[in-house]
Amino acid sequence: MSGSGPLYYCELPDGLGPGETLSLSGAEGHHAVDVRRLRSGEAVVLGDGAGKTCRCRITTAERGSLSAEIVEILEEPVPRVRVTLQQALAKGGRDELAIQAATEAGVWAVRPWLARRSISRWEGRKIERGAERWCSVVREAAKQSLRSRIPEVLPLCAEPSGRLREDDASLRLVLDPEAEERLGQLALPETGDITILVGPEGGIPEQDLVSLSEAGVRRVRLGETVLRTSTAGVAALAILNAKAGLW
Repeated sequence: MSGSGPLYYCELPDGLGPGETLSLSGAEGHHAVDVRRLRSGEAVVLGDGAGKTCRCRITTAERGSLSAEIVEILEEPVPRVRVTLQQALAKGGRDELAIQAATEAGVWAVRPWLARRSISRWEGRKIERGAERWCSVVREAAKQSLRSRIPEVLPLCAEPSGRLREDDASLRLVLDPEAEERLGQLALPETGDITILVGPEGGIPEQDLVSLSEAGVRRVRLGETVLRTSTAGVAALAILNAKAGLW
């Protein structure tokens, strides 16, 4: 959508066609008109966050809202390879940096992981607040990177081996700097879902790596260096995107 104007999310009714008019108000309308100062005649993209976008031309812009005429409607197909990042909670907002970068790189979904060595803990009322914060992070990152799909934030996971036995991913991976197998040398399925786990600052203890292996998770490493928890996921996603032909 490069060159088509900034992206904002809103509800898109069924049966839309070119020439029809859409309205944008609320927080998105406020940002578009009052913060970004979009005006009549400028281009804007309105999307539902689930793959449908409308390239539009603004017809009116008033305080906190705008109306725009649809120029073109686009439907992005579901990618043939979809990657879920199971990101361990981390201190200092590093987990949020991780999912922000992963969203920009095209991750399909993210799952918060309360790992054994996670310093940051979501417990009690923090679970709901943390999930809301992650939803906000991926939404803003998707908007900034002009993504037609907002990644789903899955429920908090505290026992990854049990959770992974329940999912239907074609390939399950955990980043382990001591693994013999390199991610770049891995053969990927032509279609399907891939789940990749990234541990916290203190790493993943051997007992958990054994448990994950017993659940069908393959241990892989990125290279000779050890990346931070905030960068390992996006580095792995970049490799997977390139190998899958998505980049």
